[in-house]
Amino acid sequence: MAKNIHSMIRVLNEARSVAFYEMAFGLTVADRLDFPDFTLVYLSNAESQFELELTINKDRKDPYDLGDGYGHLAVSVDDLASEHARFEAAGLAPRKLVEFAPAGELLGRFFFVADPDGYQIEVLERSGRFT
Repeated sequence: MAKNIHSMIRVLNEARSVAFYEMAFGLTVADRLDFPDFTLVYLSNAESQFELELTINKDRKDPYDLGDGYGHLAVSVDDLASEHARFEAAGLAPRKLVEFAPAGELLGRFFFVADPDGYQIEVLERSGRFT
């Protein structure tokens, strides 16, 4: 059986991205592999063994075109309202809190936030299938 170990995104500015993911989600650098043309930075925290891999191409000057194929990364938190307030206080510009309740049954509560490169991250409250 396969085990999910990481997801990779390309970022323009290593320091800016590392700072965002640490402030927003408590992810810290687990490993950093530097090569002549690119750097790989692996971020993780104690909540999960899953890592986010940041790829920094050293010759890249222009922002990446995220295209129309990228969806989002999702994380779960215990207290959505307090996390939303913390994101606002930190100037991370979270979007509004949403209660997703098609047909009247609450399936999930969440908000989205964009990282410095425009990648969307869904922050879900831990409940139901999102624990």
